Amino acid sequence: MSEEQSNPDTESAQPSANAEKHGFQAEVKQLLQLMIHSMYSNKEVFARELISNASDALDTLRFEGLKDDSLFEGDSELQIWIDQDKDGRTVSISDNGIGMTRDQVMERIGTIAKSGTRAFLDSLSGDEKKDAKLIGQFGVGFYSAFIVADQVVVDTRRGGESTGVRWISDGGGEYTLEEIDKPQRGTTVTLHLREGEEEFTEPHRMRHLVKTYSDHIAFPIKMREQLSEEDEQEGKEAGWEQVNRGAPLWAEPKSKLSDEDYAEFYKHTCNDFEDPLTWTHNKVEGSQEYTNLLYIPKRAPFDLFDPNGKAHGVKLYVQRVFIMDDADKLMPRYLRFVKGVIDSNDLPLNVSRELLQNNRLLDKIRSGSVKKVLGLIESMAKDEEEPEKFKTFSNEFGTVLKEGIVEDYENQARIAKLLRFKTTTDESADPGVSLDTYIERMAEGQDKVYYITADTLAEAKHSPHLEIFKKKGIEVLLLTDRVDEWVMAHMTEYEGKEFSSVAKGALDLGEAETEEEKEQQKKLEEESSNLVERIKEALGDRVNEVRVTHRLTDSPACLVADEHGMSAHLERILKEAGQEMPNSAPHLEINPTHPLVEKLADEQGEDEFNSFSQMLFEQAVLAEGGELEDPATFVRRMNQMLLAVSRGAA
Repeated sequence: MSEEQSNPDTESAQPSANAEKHGFQAEVKQLLQLMIHSMYSNKEVFARELISNASDALDTLRFEGLKDDSLFEGDSELQIWIDQDKDGRTVSISDNGIGMTRDQVMERIGTIAKSGTRAFLDSLSGDEKKDAKLIGQFGVGFYSAFIVADQVVVDTRRGGESTGVRWISDGGGEYTLEEIDKPQRGTTVTLHLREGEEEFTEPHRMRHLVKTYSDHIAFPIKMREQLSEEDEQEGKEAGWEQVNRGAPLWAEPKSKLSDEDYAEFYKHTCNDFEDPLTWTHNKVEGSQEYTNLLYIPKRAPFDLFDPNGKAHGVKLYVQRVFIMDDADKLMPRYLRFVKGVIDSNDLPLNVSRELLQNNRLLDKIRSGSVKKVLGLIESMAKDEEEPEKFKTFSNEFGTVLKEGIVEDYENQARIAKLLRFKTTTDESADPGVSLDTYIERMAEGQDKVYYITADTLAEAKHSPHLEIFKKKGIEVLLLTDRVDEWVMAHMTEYEGKEFSSVAKGALDLGEAETEEEKEQQKKLEEESSNLVERIKEALGDRVNEVRVTHRLTDSPACLVADEHGMSAHLERILKEAGQEMPNSAPHLEINPTHPLVEKLADEQGEDEFNSFSQMLFEQAVLAEGGELEDPATFVRRMNQMLLAVSRGAA
């Protein structure tokens, strides 16, 4: 649409006789009803979302036009227009972007191509204002038009196509589609406003919304000139004037930008309803030139751990031309929560995904950007004036950051320093204890960093494996994230201190154990050798080995995995994920000084001894969160023992 042309004629919102009727997908119906009847507390969100969609269409055309110049159809001046009609009570938002075909209209508006709508509906809190602001984050922005409109008309034609498409709906269960003659490439969305929404036909109202939400859109947003009374009396026709700043924010000097500028740009670009937690803005010059503006959000996105979800939020620009918004070479997966833009002056404009896979320049840009993000997180960790920022970051993204231990060996030490853990000393610490703090307060003679993995904090802190550590005042890391097993397999030491699982291998407390205690342990093992052999014979291939423990002070027995083998916790995780696991027998460690084990040692009846041994083993399985293969038999043995005890007491 040139500036001399007016908007396409959208006064008539009646479908023609040839229009086809279609029903909305069930989730879209539910969403539309929500928009129409519930979300009035933040009605102006529709302007932000529709302008953002128009900007995306222009970006897409500019990118696709690099390969196919004919898509521009001789009109390469990309713009957005907002037109208002007080008498007709309509607002139109138009662009000369890529446009849509009939199939694309049905896919993007009539059905759900992604999981955004379902996830949006599942995430609603009941707070109208907060829920309305979620709209863009979940990719359902178009439907916000029905908050203020009782009918929406979309006229669109994709560049290179001969005919256009008109889509009409009143937000009920149906919409109509028909072919139209549309000379101008692009899309016009016309909102027929509800009674009481006339405020959006006032020029100053829409100009305010553009300034608030869309000032940094990289394309001109134009509205009708505001004529003086004298000009109106003379019958002067209002032309178009640009109402937004129109320059990409990242290209402007930091000295000219306020925190509010950065926050509004983030909310527009990243479809978030909250201000970012923090950001970094850098211009790199020298052998390579690029600018990055990278944000860390306050809240984790709904699909942060979805393996099929969108992994990256950094958009790639080349010489201010948008190239792609999910370039996985720009940021490693463990930093997938980072949002923002990277603009290179050196990459070719026709860069493709294939070229990105083996581009040394992009590798350098990625490496530099990762260092900036880690530096940003380090600054938050050291900030004593605003400690809540790092606390928020750790609670929202600490689990994802752990993945970097495995994925990014070059920065492993920096990442490890930023991780925080619950411990037996500080199980309520929020966000947790750093490895540096742990090492500073190691017990005398301790030379290892001890940890335990479990499904929950309660399971970890009540594990029998911790008993000797509590007795000696040795702090143990309590690891309860599912990723922890994977991480600890790759993080073998920190600052020269080796990591050691309290549930794997023969326990070595080093100098934290006195010579007298070691002699006492050796004597106990010799005295219990006969008992150990009897229990091993009773359990057969259910155990790899039976041995005397020095981990336990209060419990009769526990299970221990091989030092370099798979822990029972990891085995359970993999089985839950559907992986076939070979049957691996654990080691059973017994505490000969426990009354139950002493009772077992005195048992002369072979059947009773075998039954008691089986129950001791199964009790140890349950204590570490495992599942019994035959719970009914365990219950029967337990009942028999309770009956025997009750008879003895009688």
